[in-house]
Amino acid sequence: MSEIAYIALGSNLGDRQGHLDGAIARLGEVPGVRVSKRSSLYETAPVGGPAGQGSYLNAVVEVASELGPEELLTRLQAIESDLGRVRTVRDGPRTIDLDILFYGDHVLDTQRLTLPHPRLHERLFVLEPLAEIAFGVVHPKLGLKVSQLRSRLLGIEPYGPSPGREMHGMRALVTGSTSGIGRAIALEFAAAGADVIVHGRRSIASAQEVVAALRRRGIRAEAIMADLAEPAGCDELIAKAWATWNGLDVVVNNAGADTLTGEAAKWGFDQKLEALLAVDVRATVRLSRELGRRMKSATGGVILTMGWDQAETGMEGDSGELFATTKGAVMSFTRSLALSLAPEVRVHCLAPGWIRTAWGDTASEGWQERVRRETPLQCWGTPEDVAKTARWLASPESKYLDGQLVRINGGAVRA
Repeated sequence: MSEIAYIALGSNLGDRQGHLDGAIARLGEVPGVRVSKRSSLYETAPVGGPAGQGSYLNAVVEVASELGPEELLTRLQAIESDLGRVRTVRDGPRTIDLDILFYGDHVLDTQRLTLPHPRLHERLFVLEPLAEIAFGVVHPKLGLKVSQLRSRLLGIEPYGPSPGREMHGMRALVTGSTSGIGRAIALEFAAAGADVIVHGRRSIASAQEVVAALRRRGIRAEAIMADLAEPAGCDELIAKAWATWNGLDVVVNNAGADTLTGEAAKWGFDQKLEALLAVDVRATVRLSRELGRRMKSATGGVILTMGWDQAETGMEGDSGELFATTKGAVMSFTRSLALSLAPEVRVHCLAPGWIRTAWGDTASEGWQERVRRETPLQCWGTPEDVAKTARWLASPESKYLDGQLVRINGGAVRA
């Protein structure tokens, strides 16, 4: 049975990149070892050793190894020797340096090998490439994720997550997050310490405005534009979002077709139905299945979908029929996906009720009265109410919940 190991590589003599490439190629030829991930190259000044050394090129690879840790070390030392490594001066210049950082969650201290590597948490030239491919891996002795070790060394989170930063180090994608509920969720996740990918369809300016607001909260944020009405747009978002920080820990499928405001409000029933099926249903299914599969085989995570509290009970009129059909499908899909992805990935469905978004701001007095009448709390909910629920469900605070339909609707219970 194979174990996942992470190996650091460094070179500051001769053809540095050639030495790194050669070492990785030789490592892939070792029986019982498969290279599964490779970081980018990072150039850094030497640490310690004699003066006058050249700068290093550093990288980290992930391998699946059927060899034991000491046997793997023997193979690494043989590769170093093949590539001209000569051990003379401590921390002196070298053609290649190969170190085992993690070997599964093994803790080992022998004459030949210490695991985890005893100084990895003190070395930014190790943590930078390691965080690129192993962001959520937990140090088995320190109990902190690689992302947290990196942040602590950079002085961003000096003692790990501070109170109220329960999502620190998590990587999140929130679709449809340039406005409304999606924007509120993105901001709430950032407040909890998560890094966030903002998704939009049309306005890059709006997306960048949200990104700027997120970054002011001290986290990483990026924007990706994609049309989720098209399967190719979904696939593009999947690829780009996953590659941004080499994985995701949280996916919120918030994007939905707006058929209540603007030109779309004038569409006929069939055109509205097609739009809702394409974005609310098909895109949710496509994104959740593929990203869920990747998360399940990586570090696990949480997926949130967006339903509707009246989908199960029904509401009269075209809008009621449209949203009950499409959101009801999402809610049923969510339950099945939760079973498919457990235990590594938890899946929940948010089911908002009367939330004051763009349509609610312009709703007639008749609708305002209906909201008060049907909601025991007698008021609209806000995007922030949904966002706070999403934050709790996505965080480790709700780790024993899975497959839940959570109604954010002011206590409305309809027979």
